[in-house]
Amino acid sequence: MKLDRLRGNAKAKRHNARTIAALTGNPGCARRSVLDAAGIDKVKLAERIGFPGSFGQSRFALARGNAFEAMLKADDCALLRSVLDVGVVDYQDLGEDADDTLTARHDRTRSLLASATSALIDHPLLTLSVAGQTVFLEPDLIAFQSEGRLRVVEIKSFAVVDDQADAAKVSAAAVQAAVYVLALRELLGEDRVSHEVVLVCPENFSLEPVAVLLDVRKQLSTLRRQLSRLASVPSLIDALPDSVSFDEALPVSSLLASLAEVSARYVPECLSSCEMSVYCRDEASGSTAALGRSVRESLGGVETVALALDLSTGAASPTPDQEEAAALLRAAARLRQEALS
Repeated sequence: MKLDRLRGNAKAKRHNARTIAALTGNPGCARRSVLDAAGIDKVKLAERIGFPGSFGQSRFALARGNAFEAMLKADDCALLRSVLDVGVVDYQDLGEDADDTLTARHDRTRSLLASATSALIDHPLLTLSVAGQTVFLEPDLIAFQSEGRLRVVEIKSFAVVDDQADAAKVSAAAVQAAVYVLALRELLGEDRVSHEVVLVCPENFSLEPVAVLLDVRKQLSTLRRQLSRLASVPSLIDALPDSVSFDEALPVSSLLASLAEVSARYVPECLSSCEMSVYCRDEASGSTAALGRSVRESLGGVETVALALDLSTGAASPTPDQEEAAALLRAAARLRQEALS
């Protein structure tokens, strides 16, 4: 199988809710689509070619998050029940049986979710199809019945201060929760699972929890669109030369040559969501795309910063499809000159 050949002898890296959520950040990037579909460990690949990134939470943030979660789930989720205001309901922790195989645990999850009328369900195992492969998701979430529909609860340790939270963190939590909602809907049907998720965070500067509702319909739509695009990635992979491989044992020069065969779509936002972003930023140096989506869209057809500067001064003549961008650049140059003088 070509996906296995791209990976070499390395094991396929399993997706989780975070990696699937990250797919929605830059849906036009063929490089990320290919690497994710093949299960390439992008952290190791980036380190191997000399462009390591900095990802993940600090150990202090992880410790705070673990402490907050443990506090909420103590005594069969006594504190969480009060925050959710669900009263006395059944509590099931599907993570207790460590000897379960993934398939057996998923079967138990499906059986429990199908029969539960009002329950807090901890550590269910869900599945989602990603690029034609079944991915097991092991979310640290709780689902419960609300007005006849299951609702996902996402626990995060960032604070809600004066009813406000970091917008980027809330957005990331919403996309991640949407992954769970989509997986639950594929398991039980759309009618059984609410599009509203419950986000539970510390309030103000304490560990006192507060719950807010998030509508993830927009995130679900984006996620479905990107996953459907990934399903067509095998045709993109089939078009790659047979020499393309990301086997960790290959020399760096071979890995760089393979990366060059798969086009990237770098934008500055990639730095917060993709392990290959430092390399792609270096590769995109001097291109207008590296300046951000708004610049790339405004300067359609103008691929490099050098060409943009020449068009702004009249040193280069625009092609027909560059006329509009050239007019914008000349106007911007004129305004800059007027401001400086």
